[in-house]
Amino acid sequence: MRVELQWDGGERFSGRADGVEVVLDGAGPAAGALSPMQALLAALAGCMAIDVASILEKGRQPLEGLSIELTGDRAEDPPRRFVRFSLRFVVRGDVDRGRLDRAIALSRERYCSVWHTLRPETPFEIEAVIEA
Repeated sequence: MRVELQWDGGERFSGRADGVEVVLDGAGPAAGALSPMQALLAALAGCMAIDVASILEKGRQPLEGLSIELTGDRAEDPPRRFVRFSLRFVVRGDVDRGRLDRAIALSRERYCSVWHTLRPETPFEIEAVIEA
C-alpha cells in the first residue's frame, strides 16, 4: 500500500492512495475535506464494519443492513491523541445476538488491522530529504 500527498498550501494536502484520490485538511469539513484524525476514525469504523458484515455473512446470518457510528474523544493537550472510542453498531435483519457479539469481538481482538496498527509497538521509520 502506498499514499502520496502533495502540499497544497495552508494545512491542505492532496494526492493518491493506491490510485484513489485523497484530500486531507487540518481544518476538516470546513475546508471540504477530512482532517487526518477524522480519516483515522473513518478508517477504524470502516475496518470494523467490514469485518462484522463479512463474518455475519459467512456465518449465513440474514444481514439486511448495518450502520456504524464511532466517536473519538481527544486529549486536551498536544499531541491531542484519541483517549477513548465509543462504537455503536445498528444491525437490521434477524441476526442472532450471540453471533453479532462474537463478530464484533473477533473484529476487535483478531481481524481489524486498523485497530491493531494503532498499537504503540508498531515500528515507524522516518526518512527526511531536502531538495534544493
